[in-house]
Amino acid sequence: MAALLGTKRNLIAAFARGVVRTLAAALICCSAAMAADDDLYRAQTVVTGQGEPNRIIGFGACLEDVLIKVSGQPMLASDRRLAGYKSRAREFVGSFDYHDQYAGKAHHDEQGTRDRPYDLTVAFDQSKIDGILAKLGLKAWRSQRPMLGVFVEMLHGPKDYIVTSDGTQSDLQRDALAAAAGKRGMRVVLPDAAALTRANVTAAGLLKMPPAQLSAIVAPQGGEAILVGQLVWDDKDLGWTTQWRMAWGGKDYKWQFRGVTFDEAFRRGVGGAAQVLSGNGDPGRSK
Repeated sequence: MAALLGTKRNLIAAFARGVVRTLAAALICCSAAMAADDDLYRAQTVVTGQGEPNRIIGFGACLEDVLIKVSGQPMLASDRRLAGYKSRAREFVGSFDYHDQYAGKAHHDEQGTRDRPYDLTVAFDQSKIDGILAKLGLKAWRSQRPMLGVFVEMLHGPKDYIVTSDGTQSDLQRDALAAAAGKRGMRVVLPDAAALTRANVTAAGLLKMPPAQLSAIVAPQGGEAILVGQLVWDDKDLGWTTQWRMAWGGKDYKWQFRGVTFDEAFRRGVGGAAQVLSGNGDPGRSK
């Protein structure tokens, strides 16, 4: 009898431990989802000093970024309807804080004290942002966002190379791509040089490569959707002529532009991919 009672107690204890583990896992998943949502509704910009006039301008810039990031629709940047919301941006702010870019450095003079640059981080009220999007005919892109496997050819005179995760010549472009992904609420992965060599992928032949072959290169790192781009330096425009392509949902998408920095090129490339993946239309046909 005692043995039976002991067995029963053990079973109850094991069941209780299982319930606790399940609840803990659920809480972790929930917390991760909430953290991801929180990040979507947060943006950062650089302002001069901590005065209210510059803060209000910063609020407007961050509001635009958040509306684009949450919806996945980069074309909002040229939407005239945003002007009214940006002028009232403080109404939608939940919290904000500053980080002094010169923290730890001595103040050299009055101007240096008054006009120091700060990173202004703004967290917006989720329900208010969703409300604005609804009025604009859009909605929050809440589903799991696929990780982008990004392959980019950089052609600048005699230099022709693919941006990789480990190449030193890709340092600036890699940082710019990471910044663009963060700004648009996307996750990206780049190929490493060895993987490209094994797959016999060269810069000159990148645009001709089948997406499936490129996908196999970044799949081990979690790449799910493939974005391919080419940036060619144009001396006349003093900027990059850029073309992007992506295959998703059985359709091929292509978009291009010219005369921009590579930072802007990456923002438009990742932004166009977000537009496709979120179901907000074809970036090649957007005006």
